[in-house]
Amino acid sequence: MTLLTAPITIRVATPDDHPGLARLAALDSAEGAPPGRLLIAEVDGELRAALSLHDGSAIADPFYPTLHILELLSTHAAAEAERGRGLRRLRLRNAVA
Repeated sequence: MTLLTAPITIRVATPDDHPGLARLAALDSAEGAPPGRLLIAEVDGELRAALSLHDGSAIADPFYPTLHILELLSTHAAAEAERGRGLRRLRLRNAVA
């Protein structure tokens, strides 16, 4: 299976992901995982990239093409942010009503 046709799973990181994130950060020559809540991308069950929902910083495996994966993470992060804004607007409307 080629990388571009392999299944990609995007999900929020959990505490169980910390070892994989530390490994990914080391591969990316980063000092650690990005801060805050993270979206991660796995390809065939292998962690390939992570994106901070806090500040947009990212880490990725330099031994695989990951630009398209980072773009997917950014798209999902933007959708999550929009959902969050919609929920806040709904809460404010309900609080005023």
